[in-house]
Amino acid sequence: MGKNEIIRWLREYDGRPVKIMEVCGTHTSALYKTGLRQILSPKIQLLSGPGCPVCVTPTAYIDKLVEISFRGGHRVLAFGDMLAVPGTEMSLAEARDRGASVDFFYNPEDALKKAEEEKETIFVLAAVGFETTAPVWATVVKEADERHISNLKLLTALKTMPETLGELCTAGNIDGFLCPGHVAVITGAERYRALSETYGKPMVIGGFTADLLLSAVARLVLAVNKGQGGFWNDYGSVVTEKGNVKAWERVGAFFEKGDALWRGLGVVKNSGVYLKEKYHLYDAGSRGLVEDHIPAGCRCGNILLGKNMPKDCPHFGRTCTPSHPVGACMVSSEGACCITCLLYTSPSPRD
Repeated sequence: MGKNEIIRWLREYDGRPVKIMEVCGTHTSALYKTGLRQILSPKIQLLSGPGCPVCVTPTAYIDKLVEISFRGGHRVLAFGDMLAVPGTEMSLAEARDRGASVDFFYNPEDALKKAEEEKETIFVLAAVGFETTAPVWATVVKEADERHISNLKLLTALKTMPETLGELCTAGNIDGFLCPGHVAVITGAERYRALSETYGKPMVIGGFTADLLLSAVARLVLAVNKGQGGFWNDYGSVVTEKGNVKAWERVGAFFEKGDALWRGLGVVKNSGVYLKEKYHLYDAGSRGLVEDHIPAGCRCGNILLGKNMPKDCPHFGRTCTPSHPVGACMVSSEGACCITCLLYTSPSPRD
């Protein structure tokens, strides 16, 4: 079928109901911006999974950063969207308003430079992300170690996707998966191929353009409708079978795997990445952050599991908005609630 025929088929689809989860936050954003989400048949439901690192950062991690930011001689550095993530009592932005030492940064090299220039200050970097950013943080530690920068530390909330995707496969309410393209560049296709074979779920590694998304969604809908599993790498121009081996070797030189707490989802075994004991000098206390205080009524956890849609949350669009988030899914521009809120307050893109 040509492009127009595929669009018409997806718009008029009347087969068995299909639930597809896009695991990557950038996919969630792209599906909205391209208008593909809006043209699908009511029988095709797209669910936004735990692919936004901001959305799965637990309150214990934010609380730790807030506590550090009030310490004398310390300064917390974070990327912009992390400042708004709610903790148990306050966000980093709110802590800054109350006099805490909090700032944002654009790239890790800036942080290294700041630490070299202000040796009397201990800089703590909010190091969050998945496999795509873990090599960056490994490089930061390598640079700090080689340049003998002892006043720079990381508070890590680094996670790996395959373990959680495996948990989602057993949940039973998701028919197929649009796997994360950026993450797969690092991990390679083989990890997702193995998951598809283990759980019998159709999975596609997809790109981010309108045409690639259209192809990936159509492939998944067709496979689910036929009751078939299968794995496809539709992003072969950048995703190889083995991935970026050198990048992951860099991570392995400085980090090791361990259990990790995902906001609203609980602890997922072996899904975390922590600094090795050899480099404990650069760790600001990343292990043992196991508490997650979700506000009453907040459905972020169920939304990330595909059990609820954002509109099912009693806070959505009322007490919880992009400018005043209650839950983490409303903070980032790649969060399901934030994007859905924009979807219902902005004109729909043209087909």
